Amino acid sequence: MNGHSGTSSGKDGRLGRRAAESLDARREDAFDDVVARKDPEGLRKGLTTRHIQMIAFGGAIGTGLFYGSAAGIKLAGPSILLAYALCGAVIFFVVRAMGEMSVHRPSSGSFSRYANDYWSPRAGFVAGWNYWFNYIAVAMAELTVVGQYVQYWFPSVPAWASAAAVLLVITAVNLVGVKAFGEFEFWFSAIKVAAVVGMIVLGLYVIAAGVNSNPHLPDPSFSHLFDRGGFFPRELDGFLVSLVFVMFSFGGIELIGITAGEADDPKRSIPKAVNQVVYRILIFYIGALTIVMAVVPWRQIDGKLSPFVQIFDSVGISVAAHVLNFVVLTAALSVYNSGLYSNGRVLYSLARQGNAPKAFMRLSRRGIPYAGVLFSSMVTAVAVAVIYFLPETAFSILMAMALGSSIISWVMILLTHRAFRKRIGSGVADLAFKLPGGLASNGVALACLVGVFILMAFNPDYRTSVAVMPIWLFILFAAYEGKKRSSRPGMPADRVQESRS
Repeated sequence: MNGHSGTSSGKDGRLGRRAAESLDARREDAFDDVVARKDPEGLRKGLTTRHIQMIAFGGAIGTGLFYGSAAGIKLAGPSILLAYALCGAVIFFVVRAMGEMSVHRPSSGSFSRYANDYWSPRAGFVAGWNYWFNYIAVAMAELTVVGQYVQYWFPSVPAWASAAAVLLVITAVNLVGVKAFGEFEFWFSAIKVAAVVGMIVLGLYVIAAGVNSNPHLPDPSFSHLFDRGGFFPRELDGFLVSLVFVMFSFGGIELIGITAGEADDPKRSIPKAVNQVVYRILIFYIGALTIVMAVVPWRQIDGKLSPFVQIFDSVGISVAAHVLNFVVLTAALSVYNSGLYSNGRVLYSLARQGNAPKAFMRLSRRGIPYAGVLFSSMVTAVAVAVIYFLPETAFSILMAMALGSSIISWVMILLTHRAFRKRIGSGVADLAFKLPGGLASNGVALACLVGVFILMAFNPDYRTSVAVMPIWLFILFAAYEGKKRSSRPGMPADRVQESRS
């Protein structure tokens, strides 16, 4: 009897939880219906799996690989390869956690919306505006250096003119339609991927054939990974410091989640993109840098030239710098294209939550959140102008905030995932795309990110970010409290949020 009663009680409990979960789902749908009545067209579907994968590639493979990798090699030597493997594993957990939520409930704005719905409106506000600013700073940096790449070929063209032209063109692409954005980003990223693959193939040929046109360098060999101080020539200190550098090189891969609301088939395309993009990026990074250090011994990589240019130089290809300049320019355009796309959707999502002005909910006839796109473009243009007049001060502060905001975004994805699992309760068993290891993997990733933050404090290049992060979080929390006090009761989004609290 007692056993039977216990079973019945358990069934009743499960039924109760399922009823509550069903009520939450209906409330979420009600919120979507409110928005749909205001914006009858809604965001248009149009992103395929190939688009989504390349969008993630575009965000994660950029100038950091082609130029910045030299700094990472100097920090750790060959052990930089292990650093990429470990950081890649952490990022895999982060992206899989977000993928779990995105497949369960596809939404434009991704983790900002999930933070709002499953954690709290305050968390949604902080997550959304932090991520928006992150890409404003990144876009600003990309536009600032675009002029340098153009001046390599056309020295007489002012840097500001190149930046303005790129801003106008990319903004126009993002206003045409999501399909146009997806195609542009696909081909931008395809050029970068083709460049990396081409350099790997060329490097393998150089190693196999023993080609060496530089008398000051030893012949290419994989033994260079071990014969100049071993695999850990900088010992543990250099390896740990490199983890900070490497972790930030994966910034942008979380763009996969932003695309969920406009994916043609998110329950199929998001899992496929998440599973493939991480290991492909790892292959590109680890494979490319392995080849680089086999062709050019790591102690000869001084950062004055891109290590990839040195591969070209090894076979006597004089146009190496021109090829790399084209690839890096494409990378900058790709990052800005993805960033503007992301920011338009983040502002749209924030407005739907009641965490941004309702004007950002406005959609064009093509289903583009044009108000958010245009506003983000204008802010980026102002930021570039500020950098022009205050190059040293403004750029360093904004970049420090950008680095810090990346850590904040990843931490909030993981914390939101924990809140999401708590909210759905027994529904975890029915999830179609689960994070391997569940909350244990989530905890490992959180601990690693905290460790990276601590390591940042020991690196002079990142200490500004550590100092700025608490100030930035205080500004965001203060802005939310100010918004809450000034909000008028009775707005549809507010009513929905209150019903969920």
